[in-house]
Amino acid sequence: MSLQTELRAPQNDPSFANVWQELKWRGLVQVSTDEAALEELLAGEPITYYCGFDPTAPSLHLGNLVQLLTMRRMQLAGHKPLGLVGGSTGLVGDPRPTAERTMNSKETVSEWVGYLQGQVQRFLSFEGENAARMVNNLDWTAPMSVLDFLRDVGKYFRVGTMIKKDIVASRLNSDEGISYAEFSYQILQGMDYLELFRQYGCVLQQGGSDQWGNLTSGADLIRKVEGASVHALGTPLITNSDGTKFGKSEGNAIWLDPAMCSPFDMYQFWLNTADADVVDRLKVFTFLTQEEIAAVAASVADKPQAREGQRTLAFQVTSLVHGVEATTKAIAASAALFGQGELDALDLATLESATRELPRTGASSGATMVELLVATKLSKSNSDARRTIAEGGAYVNNSKATDPEAKLGDAQALHGKYLLLRRGKRTLAMVVLDG
Repeated sequence: MSLQTELRAPQNDPSFANVWQELKWRGLVQVSTDEAALEELLAGEPITYYCGFDPTAPSLHLGNLVQLLTMRRMQLAGHKPLGLVGGSTGLVGDPRPTAERTMNSKETVSEWVGYLQGQVQRFLSFEGENAARMVNNLDWTAPMSVLDFLRDVGKYFRVGTMIKKDIVASRLNSDEGISYAEFSYQILQGMDYLELFRQYGCVLQQGGSDQWGNLTSGADLIRKVEGASVHALGTPLITNSDGTKFGKSEGNAIWLDPAMCSPFDMYQFWLNTADADVVDRLKVFTFLTQEEIAAVAASVADKPQAREGQRTLAFQVTSLVHGVEATTKAIAASAALFGQGELDALDLATLESATRELPRTGASSGATMVELLVATKLSKSNSDARRTIAEGGAYVNNSKATDPEAKLGDAQALHGKYLLLRRGKRTLAMVVLDG
C-alpha cells in the first residue's frame, strides 16, 4: 500500500497495550487528572466521555481536528463518545487571552450549531454498541432560570478559585478586563459535565490544555454535587518547531469546511510542513501505525528532498477531512499547474481553488501572447516577452508558445474563461478573459 495514494482507515495500533499508551506515544497527553487511574479506566470496560465544540464560527478548524481524532481513537478502543456542540456556550464564547469576543446573534449561533454538528458526525461512528451521540447544551441551559442557575450551580463555585484560572487572570490584568458573561463561562462548562454525568454516566472530558481550567471546573462540580470522582484530559496545543503558531496559512485558519479552505489549499498546507515537524504531525493527525511512521521518519532523515513525509501527511489528512476523491483532484491540480498533468481535466472548482493566489489580470479575447505576458508581468516588456517565447520558456495552459503574435481567446480558454500562463518552470499567472 502506498501511504500517499491510499487512505489509512481509522483504527488503533495493535502494538500498544491499550489506547492510553497509544495516546501518550502520539503526544496527545499534556495534562490529566490521575494518570494511572485514567489508564486503568481506558483499558477496562467501556466508559462514556465527551468533548465540546462551540459555534463561534461556521466551521471547525485544525485545532478541533486534534480533538475529533482523539475522540475517534478512544471510540475505536470501545468507549462511547458524546459530541457536544455548544448552543448555549456559543452564545457567550469562552474567554480569549486578549480581548472580549463579539457576541453573535442567536439565529447565527443556531445556524452554526447545525454546521458543526455535521462536521463532528463525519469523524465519529454513530452505529454499534458504542455509537456516538450528539448533544447540545442549550437543551438543559435554556429552560433554567437565572435564580436556578445561581442557586443550583453558581453556589458551588468560589470566585477566588475562578480568578486564578490562567485565561481569567490574564484578562483581569489587561486593559480590556473581562465581562461577567465570559467570566461565567467556566460555570456553564462545568454544568455541562454535571449534566452529562447525570444523563449518560459520562466520566471523562477531553479538550485542549489551554482549556484546563474549564475542564477541571466540571470535575470539581461533580465531586461537590454528586460526591463522584471523574476525569479530565488536556491535549497539548500544537506548535511548529520554529515556535510559530500551527494551523494557519498566509494568516488564515485552516478550516474543515471546503468552502472556507479548499481541499487543494489544505493539501498544500500539509505539503509545506517542515521536516522537523512531519513525524509529530503524522502521529497526531493520522491513523498510521508506529511501524509505518518509523518507516516514513527514516525516509525523511535519509532523503528529505523526496518529501515522502510531507506527501504522506498531506494525502492522509486531506483524505480524512475531504475524502480521497477530492484529495486526488488536489494532487492532480498541483501537478497540472507546473506542466505535469492535463489542466483541461480539472473541474472548475478545483482549477479556481488551485489558482486563487496567482497573480491575475483581465484581457479581451484575441490578445496576443506577447501582450498577455506583459499584462501579467511575467515579462517586463514586449521585447522581453518575444525573447522568452523564442527561447522556449513561455507556456499557455501547459502548451509551449511558439508564435509571439498568436491570438488567444475562447477556443484555448479553460472552462471558457481562463488562460494559465507560465514562464519557465514555476512562475505562473492567470488571465481571465472578459465576458
